[in-house]
Amino acid sequence: MTLQEEITRRRTFAVIAHPDAGKTTLTEKLLLFGGAIHVAGAVKSNKIKKGATSDFMEIERQRGISVATSVMGFEYKGCKINILDTPGHEDFAEDTYRTLTAVDSVIIVIDGAKGVEKQTRKLMEVCRMRSTPVIVFINKLDRPSKEPFDLLDEVEKELQIRVRPLAFPISNGPTFKGVYNLYEKRLSLFTSDEKLTASASTVEIDDLSSSSLDEHIGAQFAKQLRDDVELVEGVYDEFDHEAYLRGELAPVFFGSAVNNFGVRELLDCFVRIAPSPQPAPTETRTVAANEAKMTGFVFKIHANMDPNHRDRIAFMKICSGIFERNKNYLHVRSGKQMKFSSPTAFMAEKKSVIDFAYPGDIVGLHDTGNFKIGDTFTEGEKLRFTGIPSFAPEQFRYIENADPMKFKQLAKGIDQLMDEGVAQLFTSSLNGRKIIGTVGALQFEVIQYRLEHEYNASCRWEPISIYKACWIESDNKAQLDDFKRRKHTNMAVDKHGRDVFLADTSYSLALAQENFKDIKFHFTSEFF
Repeated sequence: MTLQEEITRRRTFAVIAHPDAGKTTLTEKLLLFGGAIHVAGAVKSNKIKKGATSDFMEIERQRGISVATSVMGFEYKGCKINILDTPGHEDFAEDTYRTLTAVDSVIIVIDGAKGVEKQTRKLMEVCRMRSTPVIVFINKLDRPSKEPFDLLDEVEKELQIRVRPLAFPISNGPTFKGVYNLYEKRLSLFTSDEKLTASASTVEIDDLSSSSLDEHIGAQFAKQLRDDVELVEGVYDEFDHEAYLRGELAPVFFGSAVNNFGVRELLDCFVRIAPSPQPAPTETRTVAANEAKMTGFVFKIHANMDPNHRDRIAFMKICSGIFERNKNYLHVRSGKQMKFSSPTAFMAEKKSVIDFAYPGDIVGLHDTGNFKIGDTFTEGEKLRFTGIPSFAPEQFRYIENADPMKFKQLAKGIDQLMDEGVAQLFTSSLNGRKIIGTVGALQFEVIQYRLEHEYNASCRWEPISIYKACWIESDNKAQLDDFKRRKHTNMAVDKHGRDVFLADTSYSLALAQENFKDIKFHFTSEFF
């Protein structure tokens, strides 16, 4: 295949949602229909049921939530599909926001009973900023849900995007019959005992007025469906593919991921309408996917994908050209040439070595501590991809070693987990104590759990009163030195040795900004 053909057949997208909307379950069913797995797993795992493929970290299986983005690739109907399943919990939102820089489109999952929730609105804001095309999947219709038209209105109003249903549900809750595919004029009837495999019955009904509809779903539901479809066609414009690609129109599907309703419709339509890899912005120019030379950037680092080997994997999105194994590439930040002997493709934590990767693909690079989020690789050109967000920590705690015999393990564990970008490490200039800063409180739990289970190190947390962490820099060395001397008790250095001012109140921060005019205060570490 030519480079252009490989690009055209690729679809790289993220599944995003408020916690508990069924995002990981939907991902699991997309893998099932794509033939990547043969039996779907449950998100909350017990000894008998198989765990979800994308929730591969032990803490995810225990708590039934996703805490890290996982990457899964599979082939479906001639397309190479790369799914990134993201955490829904807001304490891990920054992992999700970064992931959105590496995808070309998004599927938003909404709970049919709860409608649009807070985290969904936030995630939609990020998609809107980047004009990312979105498809909405309204899930859990096997439970009593809001009326479909009310849900459509709510999506339009809350997410501020025009909608066009491409599938429509037949009732909901205990009387839920199935989904009518408006895009392909097909009726899908599933029985809920087929929910762990992909076998399902679909009935071809081109003409809704035909009596066979009544035979399949009963006269009452058939009349309701005819009325609903007539209303849909009357109220909503025809599906406009270009408006979808511009991020102005969201196609909407209904279903129940846990019972397989509506998932095949979503996947079939997605393959047809979703964009292939798009141009990527850098500080100097826009990189087109079909350029001959390879470019890519690291959007995520994960420590301990394989706890037996203590390995760290950097996730790199290929933006242009063909990535080849054992070929030299420029690591732009360090200026060094690097080659990779075992780049990997993913199926959650399962990895396979690859020889080539194309735009849109996510490649795993073994990392011995050289890489940072945002790093760019090229064939020599000095580029830096833009738009990869970094977040100012909002919660702070001292981290203390709870087992003096395990000092080395704790130091290594903290070092590697901080590189993932989920938290930041500061060392106090006053007493040398280590301070961890995170965006959400749940991250402290995850860090503690992972230190214990992945590094065999135990820690305890102690409170500290900090309002904000500010990275400081100045061309006025005398003023900077004076500031550091006066604020000695509030100064720290980050992992890279840069000066950080830990303001204890909003007042002290405002006062410092007013009194030291030549000092720049940065609230994220990505200013350099």
